[in-house]
Amino acid sequence: MKTIAFFSNKGGVGKTTLVYHLAWMYAELGFSVVAADLDPQANLSAVFLSEERLEQLWPDDSHDDSILGAVSPILRGLGDLREPHVEEIGTNLGLIVGDLGLSSFEARLSAAWPGCLSRDESAFRTESAFHRAILAAAHKQDADLVLIDVGPNLGAINRAAIIAANFVVFPLAPDLFSLQALRNVGPTLREWRAEWRDRLDRRPQAQDLELPSASIEPAGYIVMQRAVREGRPVQAYEKWITRIPEVYREQTLDDGEIDPSSTEGDAECLATLKHYRSLMAMAHEARKPMFHLRAADGALGGHIYAVRDCYTDFERLARRIADKCGVRAA
Repeated sequence: MKTIAFFSNKGGVGKTTLVYHLAWMYAELGFSVVAADLDPQANLSAVFLSEERLEQLWPDDSHDDSILGAVSPILRGLGDLREPHVEEIGTNLGLIVGDLGLSSFEARLSAAWPGCLSRDESAFRTESAFHRAILAAAHKQDADLVLIDVGPNLGAINRAAIIAANFVVFPLAPDLFSLQALRNVGPTLREWRAEWRDRLDRRPQAQDLELPSASIEPAGYIVMQRAVREGRPVQAYEKWITRIPEVYREQTLDDGEIDPSSTEGDAECLATLKHYRSLMAMAHEARKPMFHLRAADGALGGHIYAVRDCYTDFERLARRIADKCGVRAA
């Protein structure tokens, strides 16, 4: 089983939509997959689930069936991780439900990070809570892979989520803000990896405590929401697209040796996905991925071809990521 986090320091690039569609595509291709919503905004859960179902999962008194419920004994100082609930979405697809209350776990995680340097077992249990929740959910689902959605920040919650990942994929928009986000995220990722490895050298001798390995390998980037005119990016975005390979290598891989002149010739570019515009609105209304839209959902005329193109794009991307991360269907 492999865990893949999708991480950007810039909001609004389409990261959650990407995770949602890839989760469905992997299930379609026969992989068993868990989508883990570790973003305190819980956007992924809101895309997967109806408002009525979320209201059931988030009652007024306690949220036992969300990720907050799984970590609540640690948060309250009353015990260790509770076995997480996995919401059944479809065949081969489950969801670790997010929770807006997860932000309350930030302070506990912030305190646990330095505590691990003192070989404090409770600190290690706190810091590894997401990792262990993911392992338990994957075991329930007999999952081939877990896709992790995180928020667009460099806080303690994201750090705990990222160290639980074997690989990290970076969704980017072709603009100045995404390039700056790469400059923030790349060095931070290397720093988290090095610091966690240092902490692993101080791990407690607890037989029941499984800790993440701190592999956290960059798997590549995806250019999102490309504006296209006659098959080519509009000129305003072209200059940003051509700069992405260099910035990605320097900041994320710490390697400036190879400098592809464009994303098209860059082995680190997993895909360039166009914006499917009206399909997105239809998909939200139908509560299904864009590539599952049918005539009954309003996908008529030219939309039919767009749905086919969307399926092809996401199938190609899903297989590319799987190959890059060494994931094989059971």
